[in-house]
Amino acid sequence: MTADAKPSLRSAALNLPNQLTIARVLLSIGLFVCIVRGWFAVAFVSFVVAASTDWLDGYFARRYGMVTVLGRILDPFADKLIICGTYIFLATIPDSGITAAMAVVVMGRELLVTALRSFMESQGTDFSADRSGKIKMVLQCVAAGAGLFQLAFQPDWLRPWLPIIAWAAVAVTAYSGVIYVRRAVVAFYD
Repeated sequence: MTADAKPSLRSAALNLPNQLTIARVLLSIGLFVCIVRGWFAVAFVSFVVAASTDWLDGYFARRYGMVTVLGRILDPFADKLIICGTYIFLATIPDSGITAAMAVVVMGRELLVTALRSFMESQGTDFSADRSGKIKMVLQCVAAGAGLFQLAFQPDWLRPWLPIIAWAAVAVTAYSGVIYVRRAVVAFYD
């Protein structure tokens, strides 16, 4: 490959997976505005679309070899922005099923794992998301989505399930945090 045929750093950084991640960040901001304005149906749709881009960007990056340093930094940031932000905003609305305590657990776990990941990767250890982290993300999205759906459409059938769904997500979030701490300790002393 000649130097002329090599993709520029800019074009590589702005590949499709990274564009999807940037879209998730922008959708998150729009989502938060919708929650504040009480436009819960639009917020629900925005959340579903934004959460879907998390799966899509990872799929395209791995499938087509488009993993970039920017993507490895921006993707977890976008994930934490949408999840922590949504939990914080929903915690301010009583009928959402999300409480302040839940938001604190979710945010605390995300900050802890981010700090661990940063430290471990600075030591040359791969600290990528594992199965528990992926399951945690799915359950957090289900709980936040259910809270937004309840606020938007007020279905009677969902109301008794909201606390169960939300606390299940929080339990898996805490469990996932413990798994990551254990991984870090094992890797550090290995």
